[in-house]
Amino acid sequence: MPEKKRRRKFKSPKPSRPHAPGYGFPESSKGLLPWNWAEQRLKQSHNYWITTVKPDSSPHTMVVWGLWQDGRFLFSTGSKSRKARNLAHNANCIVCTELANEAVIVEGIAELADIPARRKFLPTYQRKYKFDMSSMKADILSMKEPVFAVRPRTVFALWEKYFQSKSTRWQFQ
Repeated sequence: MPEKKRRRKFKSPKPSRPHAPGYGFPESSKGLLPWNWAEQRLKQSHNYWITTVKPDSSPHTMVVWGLWQDGRFLFSTGSKSRKARNLAHNANCIVCTELANEAVIVEGIAELADIPARRKFLPTYQRKYKFDMSSMKADILSMKEPVFAVRPRTVFALWEKYFQSKSTRWQFQ
């Protein structure tokens, strides 16, 4: 009998201060935001900004719809889109939530989502955006069209109201 796949239990990353000389952040860790503050905003954002890198090394920023799912940001795009072509060349990207006054910035690596992640993504995306995905479902599940999963390397949370005392950074392995 095959061994069941064990899901690794997600452990919240340890918070620290952003490295920002001259901003006067406190040296203590008092007031740092909990990871669930960032995750809540990643889940609730309606629009997200994604920045990718063009082959000439210049940035490209666009608005996308997406989901924070299982510790990664997932979004779909056309295979011929600038985003998809950029990510095929350079997987480094940045994803930001829509509200700058309670910003969450994810620096990460984009990879193609596997079939189980895509199966979970489709109905959740459809509910969130009230957008019929049925015409794209076959192409998404057959891997013809990309669904990217951005795995975080570093995440920043900047809460304007408490910028000085609560700005937080999480680093992932």
